[in-house]
Amino acid sequence: MPRFSVIVPAYKVQAYLHECLESVLSQSYTDLELIAVDDRSPDACGEIIDEFAARDARVRAVHLPENVGLGPARNAGLERATGDYLLFLDSDDTLTPGALRAIADRLEATGGPDVLVYDYASTYWTGETVRNKFAEQLAEEGPAPFRLEDRPGLLRVLMVAWNKAYRREFVRATGLRFPPGYYEDTPWTYPALMAARTLATLDRVCVHYRQRRRGSILSTTSRGHFDVFEQYDRVFAFVEQRPELARWRPVLFRRMVDHLSTVFTKRDRLPRGSRAEFLRRARAHYRRYRMPGASVSLRSRLRHTLVHFGVHRTYRALEASMTLRRRTHKAAAKLARALRAALLQAHYRIQLRLPLRADRAVFAAYWGRGHGCNPGALEAAFRELAPQVRTAWIARPEHQDAVPPGPRRVRPGTAAYWTALARSKYLVNNVNFDRRLVKRPGQVFVQTQHGTPLKHMGLDLQDRPAAARGTDFDELLRGVDKWDYVLSANRHTTLTWERVYPGRYETLEYGYPRNDVFQRATTRDVARLRECLGIPPDAVAVLYAPTHRDYRRAQRCPLDLERVLRRLGPRFVILARAHYWQDPLVDRPAPGVVDVSGHPSVEDLCLASDVLVTDYSSLMFDYANLDRPIVVHADDWEAYEAARGTYFDLRSFPPGAVARSEDELIDIFATGHWRGSRSAQLRAAFRERFCPHDDGRAAERVVRRVVLGEPEPLPVTPLADRRPVPSAAATAAATAEAALPGPVTGPAPVEPAAGSGAEPGVSSGRPSRAVVPRPAGPRSVADRR
Repeated sequence: MPRFSVIVPAYKVQAYLHECLESVLSQSYTDLELIAVDDRSPDACGEIIDEFAARDARVRAVHLPENVGLGPARNAGLERATGDYLLFLDSDDTLTPGALRAIADRLEATGGPDVLVYDYASTYWTGETVRNKFAEQLAEEGPAPFRLEDRPGLLRVLMVAWNKAYRREFVRATGLRFPPGYYEDTPWTYPALMAARTLATLDRVCVHYRQRRRGSILSTTSRGHFDVFEQYDRVFAFVEQRPELARWRPVLFRRMVDHLSTVFTKRDRLPRGSRAEFLRRARAHYRRYRMPGASVSLRSRLRHTLVHFGVHRTYRALEASMTLRRRTHKAAAKLARALRAALLQAHYRIQLRLPLRADRAVFAAYWGRGHGCNPGALEAAFRELAPQVRTAWIARPEHQDAVPPGPRRVRPGTAAYWTALARSKYLVNNVNFDRRLVKRPGQVFVQTQHGTPLKHMGLDLQDRPAAARGTDFDELLRGVDKWDYVLSANRHTTLTWERVYPGRYETLEYGYPRNDVFQRATTRDVARLRECLGIPPDAVAVLYAPTHRDYRRAQRCPLDLERVLRRLGPRFVILARAHYWQDPLVDRPAPGVVDVSGHPSVEDLCLASDVLVTDYSSLMFDYANLDRPIVVHADDWEAYEAARGTYFDLRSFPPGAVARSEDELIDIFATGHWRGSRSAQLRAAFRERFCPHDDGRAAERVVRRVVLGEPEPLPVTPLADRRPVPSAAATAAATAEAALPGPVTGPAPVEPAAGSGAEPGVSSGRPSRAVVPRPAGPRSVADRR
């Protein structure tokens, strides 16, 4: 007997059915049967189902002799189900990766409830994905399982069959069946939730609910929408047969009225000439099922009045007046914004005529996202080394709290913002300021950039439209012409910037200021950061930081983090850091997986971690300064390189072991290869090539050159003489080795390469399936063009 029976009815969905069925069969949890019901579909659905059944014994093909509709087709699958739990999936929707494993784990954790409600996200043909707006109702806080009266807010979640798992014995004992007609989910989901003795929730997106460009059957114009009346008759009949459910009648009444008014007010639902009839029947249902004293929210009173009295024309008049009011307010707001912008530009023009302030500097990073990166390190260095210069930091309102004490806080688009841009001598940013910035004589613009380039940048994107995303290259070069200094961390970066951002600026190949902290931090700092992040003292913290994919509209997490963590074991913790253009990688709390996408400092995350796992993010170049293990997950290198373009093949010159799949990544950790001597050798060669100047004094070099006018930079500490703060795991290993009373007998461990950060005494174990290329020479990539 399988754990799950997944029932998929199919009718005229040949374009989507393959993806739907594949999403079920490719789940990491395999204890299932897939019952695919061909509802006498006139297209190729039946053939597709038979093809899947022929290749996978878990698929049970059901061919109905005639078309019966969605509800009866689900019943046909229900009659053949043998699993402990029933799941329904519409044939144009898909299960998300790892969904069944998460559902199985939650069922076990909550003692096998009658019904488990999980979350979904709407996916649009444009590539946009939007999570259910009532997701907060699925929080896993509090006791579980529970009864519906303990969490009545669950009734606000979309009342469909496919966002729940049902215990099959409960369904049989309750006598639940799907009726024919439209809105067949209504007399199934309400009775299921009300009759369930035990309920639980799973705060995880398990289904992608496809929103087709031409809409679903419920958005078509048809008299079939009149079925909604019979469906609510069935719901109330179910309640009348069970006196213990009578307390739900007021809730059902309100939900029914909201539903009826929605059907009526949607202009594409009811055929012309049938609206008056629908409203008469709605009024009759209102009077039949109304409960005295049933409270109605203020927002719903207009709709309830419509159904109660059938005041169609009055409702339309009120709706028209409200629409006019909204449009009037929108036009007034637009005019106010235009007037405000004009006044601010006039203010800016006045400020440009006033004297420049030599003792002022203004900083920003990542389009106002907060204090950090190279500008953040430079701002602190300005205050330390040039205290005569007063600093200001530009941050959007939601990031104001991330700005530390010291600099004056400025919000973009305000009078203070334009004053700072007009009159500050020093302008520091890792992107460009507002394109309307007028570079005044005497102003000094320091462009810090925000990483060593692996992917194509600047003018190299002219023939990469997916990555360029409509970049105005003329405007880009106008911005470059305002730069006076550009920071670089290595020769490869210098040669790349000067070619893809051609200008008259001076390149300061001093290292990146944001990496100074790696040489200055102490073991106490590492311990404090780990404690703040909730990392157990003996845990191995994996910082997972993938980059953005230009060739994908919808960004998704390349790894099933929960599966990876289960395979690695309880000693590991994953810190999941999404790219700043992407949504968080974690859509629900999970033991051992910490979403750190909103953490203000990626440098702090690097210090707190023991190993970095990334794909093509420039973070690897910065992390290499810590001399800690790095693992590259390059599962789509060919697609990424084709869409974005890269300056060298990372697989041939990596900073550590390379995995081409999730299983290879797991194997690298299982064998210990992630911190073995071979990985240390690769990292040493990578550091020699890309980290020649990051010795902890980059910010000081910049301030001394730009502000204090010192012509010669400070000498650079050689790589061999640097002592970056070790990871917590390395510190613990060294402490344990020092505590040993004498020599340890047995095979000699594999020694890490000189200068590497590999943990002492750690062997790479059995050979890994991962690719471990030999390091190339230290020659610059740009020299090999």
